[in-house]
Amino acid sequence: MLTDLKQQNEVAMTELGLLIPAEQIYNPNSIALKDAVVHFGGGCTGEVISAEGLVLTNHHCGYGAIQQHSSVEHDYLTDGFWAMSRSEELPCKGLTVTYIDEIMDVTDYVNDQLQIDSDPNGTNYLSPKYLAMIADRFLSAQGITLTSGHKAELKAFYGGNKYYLFLKTTYSDIRMVGAPPSSIGKFGADTDNWMWPRHTGDFSMFRIYADANGEPAEYSESNVPLKTPKFLPISIKGLNEGDYAMIMGFPGSTSRYLTQSEVKQRMTASNEPRIRIRGTRQDVLKKEMAASDKVRIQYASKYAGSSNYWKNSIGMNKAIADNKVLETKAAQEARFAKFAKDNNRADYAKVVGEIDAIIEKSNPVLYQFTCFNEILRSGIEFGTPYIVMDSLKVAVKNKDKAGIKKYTDMMKSVYESVHNKDYDHEVDRKVAKALLPLYAEMVEADALPSFYQTIQNDFKGNYDAYIDNLYDNSIFSNEKNFNKFISKPNVKALEKDPMYAFVKSKYALGDKLVKELSTALNGLELLHKTYVRGLCEMYSPEPKAPDANFTIRLTYGNVKSYNPKDGIHYKYYTTLKGVMEKEDPTNPEFVVPAKLKELYTAKDFGRYALPNGEMPACFLTTNDITGGNSGSPVINGSGELIGTAFDGNWESLSGDINFDNNLQRCIAVDIRYVLFIIDKLGGCGHLIDEMTIVE
Repeated sequence: MLTDLKQQNEVAMTELGLLIPAEQIYNPNSIALKDAVVHFGGGCTGEVISAEGLVLTNHHCGYGAIQQHSSVEHDYLTDGFWAMSRSEELPCKGLTVTYIDEIMDVTDYVNDQLQIDSDPNGTNYLSPKYLAMIADRFLSAQGITLTSGHKAELKAFYGGNKYYLFLKTTYSDIRMVGAPPSSIGKFGADTDNWMWPRHTGDFSMFRIYADANGEPAEYSESNVPLKTPKFLPISIKGLNEGDYAMIMGFPGSTSRYLTQSEVKQRMTASNEPRIRIRGTRQDVLKKEMAASDKVRIQYASKYAGSSNYWKNSIGMNKAIADNKVLETKAAQEARFAKFAKDNNRADYAKVVGEIDAIIEKSNPVLYQFTCFNEILRSGIEFGTPYIVMDSLKVAVKNKDKAGIKKYTDMMKSVYESVHNKDYDHEVDRKVAKALLPLYAEMVEADALPSFYQTIQNDFKGNYDAYIDNLYDNSIFSNEKNFNKFISKPNVKALEKDPMYAFVKSKYALGDKLVKELSTALNGLELLHKTYVRGLCEMYSPEPKAPDANFTIRLTYGNVKSYNPKDGIHYKYYTTLKGVMEKEDPTNPEFVVPAKLKELYTAKDFGRYALPNGEMPACFLTTNDITGGNSGSPVINGSGELIGTAFDGNWESLSGDINFDNNLQRCIAVDIRYVLFIIDKLGGCGHLIDEMTIVE
């Protein structure tokens, strides 16, 4: 936590090579490095690198925006995009950038409020809705008024043993400035994902726009680039093994306080079904994307999002076994039992056993819930708004003209949202034909939604025929069907709609599983609150960081190589030479742009080359990162940007559960490679001129 740096971490950071005081990293009373680090979109980090609101993040973080602007005619995914002037920067609908203005420890206030709560022994202490109410109450008591674009978020830490309030400013006029072609930004794609050595130029650039007063505003041509209070200077001095490195960002989720039984549950009830289901869906998408540029662009972002955590789940399960995480957890629980006994703490002595009992009870329903989510909620996209259809049915029966208009207008809106530019009905049909039979294989018959009875009874078990009926004969299947219905809405068509029955059956099962899972897990959060508090006491005075929860954090360490196995040594950096060695024109994951090959052949690397004349690409540090840290700045001991974090290494994918300093590595793209691509390949010297470069 940034609030703890001065007291808990500054000495250790200085010993590792930090050259600036902790107050220059985070200072509650003045501008610091923290003020150049932003929450990018919903789940990434970015760093401000100029006084004109220029933001650097990962290519995969900007991927959705790049895809949003791409078409067969303007294929920015394949070709890249470079704005040669401010007027060419592209507005990104829905994209936001958020600053953290202030961090307040409000633990005492929240605990006082919990004591007067109507359910002081319940789980309101973790409820976002309840905490939002407490935040409003606190702001009112402090006389703090938030204007448009500014908000407060109260979050629980250490299982609800501490609370921090974050005051934020969110900008919603964000414009795309530059992105390399995917053959650079996604070089290696699925094959290299989570692997070292890496040679991926995983970066993209955006700009924050504001109104004339520097305040957040929706997109307007009159908006201007934000005059940023702090931006990171960029070092091209180079780096060596052992150099100090720190990362600030917004890590999304870690689970470092799980019991052994909970780790097993993660492996078997979450990861294993996810691996099987996503692998099946991705096989369909990959084949369809390879056959059509239109489909490739439509599904690029969806595929990337799915495959990232598919491979993460595979690597996590392997790393848990390889790194003996279960054995480590068992040893910790044995130590905790002794600690509880020695300190006469009955609540600590029984808490692990009580957690284990809940986990055993919840295992089967969590497995079913994972299958449901992966197949019916996120795997198959096509569906109908059955609640709106129910309402329309009533309006038609009652000859309610106003109601009929209201609900047909809503159906029009839903039709447009279903058949959007990133959806292909025939691709989704093929996904359904792969996933619905798989669902029947993976869960017991009595755990399937009721439409499986229709498949057996009305279609004699023929999945393809059933799915074709859904995709051909629903009101929402195509424009012809929809327009025919809208021209004369009738009850019979609504009641006969095959997709209506499918969706209603799906949601009935979803509601049932949510209730069953909630019942099975009842009491677990309170037990965790006790367990986490006990572990922190057991390890005291050694500080233990709270689990990640998309709040700003800092991790510090060094540039460092590693030895994954006996006889194998991985050095701490890679070069452009490795890109050329991996080139495979027959594999879309390893295509190298012609212009990059020309630059390599000519050794035209400018001032960004290593002393030996090679072009650096990526490097390793010992920093602790996870999902959400993507795009985070890697900063040297002088407070200068040296790279952008984008991945972790395969051998340590159990790190979200159990951090291993010997194996854990952060993979970052070297800032010199970023600048080289912007300058030499993108021809954007004007962007380089905008930055502060330290040589």
